[in-house]
Amino acid sequence: MVESAHDTASPDQTAPNQTGPKLTAEGRPRELEDWLNRKFYHPLSMRIAKALVPTPVTPNMVSVAGGLMIVLAAAAYGLGSGWAAALTGLGLHMAWHVFDGADGDLARLTKRSSAHGEVIDGICDYVGHIILYLTLAYMLADHIGWAAWGWAVAAGAGRIVQAAHYEVQRRQYQHWMYGTKWLRVSAKDTGKQEGIIGFFESYYVNLAKLLAPGGREVDELVEVSIETGDATHSEALRTIIAKEVNPVLRSTYLLSANYRTIALGGAMLAGSPLYFFMFEAIGLTFVLIGSIIVSGRTTRRIRHQAKSFR
Repeated sequence: MVESAHDTASPDQTAPNQTGPKLTAEGRPRELEDWLNRKFYHPLSMRIAKALVPTPVTPNMVSVAGGLMIVLAAAAYGLGSGWAAALTGLGLHMAWHVFDGADGDLARLTKRSSAHGEVIDGICDYVGHIILYLTLAYMLADHIGWAAWGWAVAAGAGRIVQAAHYEVQRRQYQHWMYGTKWLRVSAKDTGKQEGIIGFFESYYVNLAKLLAPGGREVDELVEVSIETGDATHSEALRTIIAKEVNPVLRSTYLLSANYRTIALGGAMLAGSPLYFFMFEAIGLTFVLIGSIIVSGRTTRRIRHQAKSFR
């Protein structure tokens, strides 16, 4: 999925007790937060969420508002010209990050978190970014013709896979370390869903399997650890995971939406969306390949070390 609010969800209150977890002021795991999220986006997201708690506004409404910010950014880039349009588009696109954190915060504050909400959030992000990419391709086609659409497809397809890898790494880490439920785990409990929601759930779970080799096996190790009720065993496993997964998390930083948004704004200030498409289609593909390799090696090391205390 496109990166969503849930990728930095707060640890479950019912999760096994951790030894000194480092959380931000908003209750998010600090090791998952880059500077922009920690200092700018997520503090604003939490303020919006808290302000909306006593109102009839639902998390899904906030997700739709976030998608609208992407569409407005596309309009600013496509209808305007010069640095003013580029900065306006960048500002609106950055506003999406704030709303994209606020929907998850509001869901947790009002205890309305759900797998369906997670999928709806992803759908809003998908639709908004499809409109954005179509707009950028249309603009670029005036300069390089039909090749613009090829670059747009390559960049968009790359984004889907790259963002899914980024999101899966963070969500499975939160599940392993903090007990936070997410779609790959909850889908087994809720059963198969029908319609478009079911399609996206199935698509996401299957894509996650490809982009996080060995992740399901570590899920099983964590589940067994919890079922046995052995606190020493659980703590030892979390210590291994914390040590081994940090390099994987670092390898995904460039794949986050934060840097894509800034890269797009920079490309538009430079005068062409082609620079952005090339950054995603070529540059970030190499980052993705390297991160998948690191991820697979990491889960193998976790499973190997976990054998010592089975």
